[in-house]
Amino acid sequence: MRRIMLWLMSTITVVVLLFGYHTSREGAATTASPPAVVSGQSSGSSQSSQSSQSSQSGTSGSTPSSDTTTFTGDTAQTQWGPVQVEITVAGGKLTGVQVPVYPNGNRRDQEINDYALPVLVDETLSAQGADIDMVSGATVTSQGYLTSLQSALDQAGL
Repeated sequence: MRRIMLWLMSTITVVVLLFGYHTSREGAATTASPPAVVSGQSSGSSQSSQSSQSSQSGTSGSTPSSDTTTFTGDTAQTQWGPVQVEITVAGGKLTGVQVPVYPNGNRRDQEINDYALPVLVDETLSAQGADIDMVSGATVTSQGYLTSLQSALDQAGL
């Protein structure tokens, strides 16, 4: 009988502690642009820094391989806020990735994304596509990043 009471009291204590745990949901509705843009450029790129904005997947006429074009992916709405990826393509290759919009509503969001976004950008440039791994601890941001990245790659025809 004594063991049963000890087990029952322990179970009640654990349940009370679980319900009393508060998670951070402050930054979920924040849509402000971040103070800094996370970006990456491939080291082998020697194209000019001028880029033209394109939202069409097909462009008419032939374009020289030295032209640099920027494609902006659709904004992916995540649980913690929006994520948007912008890619730069030159000569049919992915030469740059920027993340101008990402969740940054609180200090924890900033901490996670300061670590995760450069990793995602580097992996994207290495893979030359969206076949990359998610970053552990930043699953929601990684999913939003991949959704927006795929949208930009579709626009670029890659």
